[in-house]
Amino acid sequence: MPVAIITGASKGLGRALAEALAARGWDLVLDARTPEVLEETASALRDAHGTRVTAVPGDVTDAGHRAALVAAAWRLGGVDLLVSNASALGAEPLLRLDALPPAGLRQALEVNVVAALGLVQEALPLLRAAGTGAVITVSSDAAAEAYETWGGYGASKAALDHLAAVLGEEEPGLRVWAVDPGDMATDLYAAAVPDDDGPRPAPASVVPAFLRLLDERPASGRYGAPALLEGRR
Repeated sequence: MPVAIITGASKGLGRALAEALAARGWDLVLDARTPEVLEETASALRDAHGTRVTAVPGDVTDAGHRAALVAAAWRLGGVDLLVSNASALGAEPLLRLDALPPAGLRQALEVNVVAALGLVQEALPLLRAAGTGAVITVSSDAAAEAYETWGGYGASKAALDHLAAVLGEEEPGLRVWAVDPGDMATDLYAAAVPDDDGPRPAPASVVPAFLRLLDERPASGRYGAPALLEGRR
């Protein structure tokens, strides 16, 4: 069975994607910082789908934790897909740039960019060996559009997009997709903008866009989930 590593997988989009892959028979290595919530997710997937699901709680900024994620995948047979979904805002709620603490920006860059690259580097030998290895980095419309208070987070996601684009050039044997999932009702969005209680789509509603990438394997590049769901690229 193919094996996927998904970071930030205990809730939200990460969990929804894990559920969809488990339903297709994928074996999974799941990451999140809260052990109890992560194990509850992993246990639910094992019970529902019978696939092998390994929960590895920890912080993606820790190089030892990243190595543990890849080692767990190796024990399941390798790495066919790496999904960098774990994200940090840098400030909760979000702040204008004139008030954004440099430490907050560093945290966003460390989680969203440095850790994502470190995990790719750790997993590259197994991704290359898979033959059809793929990397998905979860982006944001804030990476391409200027929204007030989203500057630090958006800058980190723009940097992640560029890393993904270059990785796609440097690793032609892989597929490297940066995916903007669009608006979703997630804990991250609630923390970013706590006063916005307007209705938003559930994370599971955009998962078919990610599955389309895996099914059709288009060229490496940046894709928007809404367009993929509408049948466009």
